[in-house]
Amino acid sequence: MVHGWPLEQCVVSDHDRTVLRELGLRLRELAERPCEREKAALWTAHNDLKTEQPVIFIDCENGWNEIFPWAKTIQCEGEMAQDWEMWLRKEIHWAAVLQDDKVVEAKLYIPYQAEDTGWGLAEERVGDPTKGEAYVWKSPLAALDEDEFEALDVSEAIKTPEIHIDWEASNRAFALAKEVFDGILDVEFRHKWWWSPDLSLSYSNLRGMENMMCDFYDFPDKVHEMMRRFTDGYLSKFDYLEQNGLLPSNCGSMYIGSGGTGWTDALHGTPGHVRLMDMWGFNEAQETSEVSPEMVNEFLLPYQHELASRFGLNYYGCCEALDRRWEYVKASIPRLRRVSVSPWADSRKMSELLGGDYVYCCKVSPTDIAVPNPDEDHIRRGLDELLTFCKQCGNRVELLMKDNHTLGGRPENAARWVQLAREAVARVYG
Repeated sequence: MVHGWPLEQCVVSDHDRTVLRELGLRLRELAERPCEREKAALWTAHNDLKTEQPVIFIDCENGWNEIFPWAKTIQCEGEMAQDWEMWLRKEIHWAAVLQDDKVVEAKLYIPYQAEDTGWGLAEERVGDPTKGEAYVWKSPLAALDEDEFEALDVSEAIKTPEIHIDWEASNRAFALAKEVFDGILDVEFRHKWWWSPDLSLSYSNLRGMENMMCDFYDFPDKVHEMMRRFTDGYLSKFDYLEQNGLLPSNCGSMYIGSGGTGWTDALHGTPGHVRLMDMWGFNEAQETSEVSPEMVNEFLLPYQHELASRFGLNYYGCCEALDRRWEYVKASIPRLRRVSVSPWADSRKMSELLGGDYVYCCKVSPTDIAVPNPDEDHIRRGLDELLTFCKQCGNRVELLMKDNHTLGGRPENAARWVQLAREAVARVYG
């Protein structure tokens, strides 16, 4: 559901059509519940800083493989239909079983069949993260000696990313989806080409993590040269998407930043005519977690400022601890609204720093539910403590359970965590 399907896979058999329509009808039934409109209103007030009522969101991520083992779950036969089936099953499970505050809709979102050419060179991955495996990577520029790196022609080595869309395959998949779900679900294209202009990730992928950290000190001019190249590449991609009417509206149900959804009344975009200023932007620098705030301010934030300036509202941060660099981030990112508070941050200090002026995107540690027998008393204590000081500081807090590499072999851990989070919100907020 990310890269689309080649033309030969754009087929749906009668058998698969029956499976998909039954799932579509179930999703529509769930999406029409009054509580879905209530959740959308809560997210909107939350992102617009008009309520202190917490929101709860869980994404099982790799844990979905424990909830829906592919071989035991999938009934469809065609590759594209199988992808649609899995997506529908997840949406239904979110609404019927997990019961967090994610809004489910009577819609099917499908990607374009397309290629993002990237930087023209890429890391070699050893291990497969798409299967939940750990991996290491071999960076194409890591082996350069000092003289070779100094002499590197960045404009020649690093290409400008381009989006190449196979319109025949994309339109065929879209037309089939419209036909299969006629009268049941709306169908829309959706992609993530706009998501996370990841400067530090791009640098570390091409140069290596250790080299990146040393380069800030040993080759500052070359770092700036590469960051300039990456920034210009992302700006070029953004311009292409905007000028060709390819930007999706992300001010509704779309996942934005490093957690949560984009519901807001502060942004408006007409499908086919969405501008960057109608959208949430996202920047982060988690690969620099162990880099000094001053170096982040010198080598990353000026370029992230340029990128963030193109968007109507902005989300900042992922796994990096922002309490150590908050003043620099606050001064650099325009129209900043949503801020990541990772498990590595001082959550109490971030509560004081953010107050009621930003959304406090709290990444609750996934280790709590990554074991066969979660310690529920520990979970309750942690949530109660967090929510108590968040309430005292007037935070606009959301509880985000994500980065789940496993659910401990117990799919029920996910729904149980949502129940515990709801109970904690009721205890603290009434």
